[in-house]
Amino acid sequence: MDMASRHPENAPGDWYVDTSCIDCAASRTLAPGVFAERGDQTVVAKQPVSKEQLLIAWRARLCCPTASIHTEQHHDVPSGVFPEPLTRDVYRLGYNARASWGAHSFAIRRAVGTAMVDSPRWTKQVVDALEAWGGISDILLTHQDDVADAGRYAEHFKAKVWIHEADRKAAPFATHLIKGAEPLVMADDLLAIPLPGHTKGSVAYLFDGRFLFTGDSLAWDFEENDLVAWEDVAWHSWDEQRRSLRRLLDVPFEWVFAGHGASHGARAEEMHGRLAELLNRLG
Repeated sequence: MDMASRHPENAPGDWYVDTSCIDCAASRTLAPGVFAERGDQTVVAKQPVSKEQLLIAWRARLCCPTASIHTEQHHDVPSGVFPEPLTRDVYRLGYNARASWGAHSFAIRRAVGTAMVDSPRWTKQVVDALEAWGGISDILLTHQDDVADAGRYAEHFKAKVWIHEADRKAAPFATHLIKGAEPLVMADDLLAIPLPGHTKGSVAYLFDGRFLFTGDSLAWDFEENDLVAWEDVAWHSWDEQRRSLRRLLDVPFEWVFAGHGASHGARAEEMHGRLAELLNRLG
């Protein structure tokens, strides 16, 4: 990398972000404090020093969809970066895709087979990790924006692919369609909840009655320490997205795993209260 492309607002030191950054914010959600926003660009705000800081910096580097994070010195990638354990049976896959504007993807280790939620870019590292777990049985697509390389993973692992019929054009290889607006019981431990708004076919997936994968419909804002939804990226209908989120008040959940923004867990009562407060703020 030509050092001339190093953003001038990076903190002095080994780690830096170049000016190809698209400001997807993935690095800031993975390593807050190490990375920060400066003028519609992510930069290194503080050089990572401790073992924990270096681990999250590496997670940010491997997640970066434009490979914009670098070090001046060569370092071997440490072990155990991805898949990243987030809570029981849920992992972040890393290697975010440019086609998804840097959205996160996840894996759910279920007794009946591991499920992938949205897709990372196609990488040997992800393939090897999933093969070590016995492959994947299902790919759960939350909406048309975050399909990325799902087709390649589906073909490689012979996995079923789920998407809402309204967003089907983004995944013509899908094997199972979610239809209409009513929740669909996919299995004893898995529920699909249509959430039209961000896109017409946006869907959330509830695993084990506790873990809610929300795509771009709902997220956790680590800076505000609260739930958040974004009107400026409601491509289909902001009014419909707010109505969709209001229906989630009837769905107890303890975790939010978001495509963009952070993921977070709390008691179901707290999550319900925070969602109600968010809806009041949104009007």
